Amino acid sequence: MAEGDDSEEKSQEPTEKRKDDARKDGQVLTSKEAFVFASMAAGTGLLALSAAFGPQVLERWTTYFTMGSRASLDDLMISRLSEFWVEFLVGGLAFATPLALVAIGLQMAMGGINFAPKAASFNFGKLNPLTGLGRMASVQSLVELGKGILKVVALGGLAIFALKGEIVGFDRLSGVDTAIGLSILWGAILTTLAWLCLGLAGIGALDFAWAMVSMRKKLMMSFQEVKQESKESNGSPELKGRIRRMQMEASQRGAEQRAALGNVVNATAIVTNPIHFAVALRYVPGETAAPMILAMGKGPMAQEIIARGKGAGVHVLQSPPLARALYFTGTIGTEISDRLFGAVAAILAHVYRLDRGEYSDPPDVTLPRELLFTEHGRPINEAQNGA
Repeated sequence: MAEGDDSEEKSQEPTEKRKDDARKDGQVLTSKEAFVFASMAAGTGLLALSAAFGPQVLERWTTYFTMGSRASLDDLMISRLSEFWVEFLVGGLAFATPLALVAIGLQMAMGGINFAPKAASFNFGKLNPLTGLGRMASVQSLVELGKGILKVVALGGLAIFALKGEIVGFDRLSGVDTAIGLSILWGAILTTLAWLCLGLAGIGALDFAWAMVSMRKKLMMSFQEVKQESKESNGSPELKGRIRRMQMEASQRGAEQRAALGNVVNATAIVTNPIHFAVALRYVPGETAAPMILAMGKGPMAQEIIARGKGAGVHVLQSPPLARALYFTGTIGTEISDRLFGAVAAILAHVYRLDRGEYSDPPDVTLPRELLFTEHGRPINEAQNGA
């Protein structure tokens, strides 16, 4: 079954990789209604705090309407307009900054701040009018429309309920001082906003809960998706099994090679690469039918074989192709491959002559092409064809 097949039940919890991928796509937990509530609550709180500065603000604003002489009217208007705009911008920043901080803090508490360039990239598919009409007539759009209508009805009902307790004092506005009248209106506004904040708190909580459920449902995975993700992240079980087998074989082979080091002193000759590989051979006519491999190794193990062989007076001969062929085709404690009899015989004949004190040039060993290997054990034929 292909990954993402909708026909398979999404019953598995999302993995961390799935969550990280969703964040990269711009999918984070958020709630528009929670933002509306937070903005309304913060704004209402700021308005309540600003009541303490209301008289000073009104007194300051009245100065804008105090005019001097007619001769200086033009300069005075320009000066007053400049002062007004500066104070308006400062007041606006003083009011907007806390609202922005509240919105940022709320998003950090819900799903964190996430910058997703992929989500911000331009999508030409959104320019398709048919796609746009499809979104307008979708079930999601109808749900959003229903939520909007219910929200207006609920908030409208709360506003009417709040004003019912305050409207009885409105008939006194015409007979009271301006400051008292403004205080009555201000109190009615704050009371209404407080009730609206309570309503928005409930709506925001419900919307946030729905957003959590929707996000979790959207990120849920099928068993096949979890299996495929694990396979991509950690490798297939078959590959991991093969790697484990290779590691076990390498470990066993290393242990076998270390155990065979004590046999190097009994070798007839050691064939080297000259430092990468070393194979200790023994052949005594009448003792064995063919030369046997007593020890072999590569790297540090090869150096140990060479050192022990020299210490025991064993002849060490350099023949890189033959050393690699013996190493990759042979096993410790067994006879060499019959295809290497001719090459090894030439080496042993050279050693026998040296043992008798005769001068002998090192033999020029030639191997069949299929017995030529790279340092990694790959046949040279395959390596050249692969290149």
